[in-house]
Amino acid sequence: METRVEVDSLGERQVPKNAYYGIQTLRAVENFPVSGYKAPTVFVYAYTLVKKASALANMQVGWLEKKVGNAIVLACDEVLGGKLLDQFVVDVFQAGAGTSFNMNLNEVLANRALEFLGEEKGNYRCVNPNDHVNMAQSTNDTYPTGLHVAALLALEPLLVALRDLSAGFEELSRKYGGVIKSGRTHLQDALPLTVGQELGAYGVAVEKARLQLKARSKLLEEVALGGTAVGTGVNAHAKFAKIAVVELTRMTGFGLKPAANPFEALQSRSAVSSVSGALKELALELIRIANDLRLLSSGPTAGLAEVSLPAVQPGSSIMPGKVNPVMAECLDMVAFQVVGNDLAVSLAVQAGQLELNVMMPIMMHNILQSIQLLGNFLPVFTKKCVEGITVDASRCNGYVDLNPSLAVFLSPCIGYLESAKVAKQALEEKRSVKEVALEKGLLKPEQAKETFGHDFLLGKRRRQ
Repeated sequence: METRVEVDSLGERQVPKNAYYGIQTLRAVENFPVSGYKAPTVFVYAYTLVKKASALANMQVGWLEKKVGNAIVLACDEVLGGKLLDQFVVDVFQAGAGTSFNMNLNEVLANRALEFLGEEKGNYRCVNPNDHVNMAQSTNDTYPTGLHVAALLALEPLLVALRDLSAGFEELSRKYGGVIKSGRTHLQDALPLTVGQELGAYGVAVEKARLQLKARSKLLEEVALGGTAVGTGVNAHAKFAKIAVVELTRMTGFGLKPAANPFEALQSRSAVSSVSGALKELALELIRIANDLRLLSSGPTAGLAEVSLPAVQPGSSIMPGKVNPVMAECLDMVAFQVVGNDLAVSLAVQAGQLELNVMMPIMMHNILQSIQLLGNFLPVFTKKCVEGITVDASRCNGYVDLNPSLAVFLSPCIGYLESAKVAKQALEEKRSVKEVALEKGLLKPEQAKETFGHDFLLGKRRRQ
């Protein structure tokens, strides 16, 4: 393999001649052969937007020569166009603060800019990764800025997917609004409701989680760019932060603004924690809903079997004809991972010390993975599971007829203890409460018809 010689403050190394990364990236690859996971594309794009905005700002304040700055911008545009992505080779588990990835990006952009200027890779006298691409910046302010922008970009399709999932449950609620079923509390028979009411509640829960996630994402719009190493803005022009954030806002469309207190913006990652927490809370709701669907569809002969989930693949390698609730099972596993990711983010957020939290790379990996997992699977879950749910109305009605909890409707007439006796007898004899009450003469036929009528069962009418 042909190589070129590059030099850093630790000495010189042979770098692959055709590589756009340089010596510091090479050292990081050797130092951190940990997981094989590389920065996701959305983070590469977001961080590249930060570099492009910074180059534009430095040219506007007159610090960066236009020829060099424009070449850096062209290199950024190539990365944003999907090129050179194979050059981002640093593991997500790396040096604290993300310096390794920042230098990986700086070197790639510098070397591509050199080519635009007719120079060879590694000729850093013309375009230097630190002096030019990283001008007026530190890893400490650019990495969290890139993380915020990446999360905002990644959240956009997820928020759409959540809206569609909620709408899917709302459509089921309308479709099955007239089907009465037994409620269940403590996993025991309880008062009736409609299938529409039960499924509609899932839609409301998803929508609430979506709104909470959207609200918390606003915290990410305050960015640390311009604070440089510790928040003082050393080595940056006085107007750099304002101009760079304006450029970043123009490119992303988000309502970005420089941090009100740049020192806090480097020390604290509470905004990341808040968004990760919202993802975890969403995941908890999704686990609950997925498990309900698994219970409601259990069977087909020995379970509840009130609803049927679409069959998307054979369920067993040994039992012919078996179909499993695989989409709900996968949703559970996705959500479990999101919960675990939030724990890692939480531990990283509390590990900040003094002027900087150096644990940002693991925050980036976990929060973006959570968003990606949910964003990838929820549209499939909506289409292949929720939209195809059907209801067995006769089975639902059969459970309601034999539900001993309907004895509650006798309580105003004969009292709680006598009603409990009726419920016990009905359960033992596998008969309806209505039938037993009529047999005992506790209700007249016209009273029974009203007491166990549709409107009373659903609480739409109250006794006067």
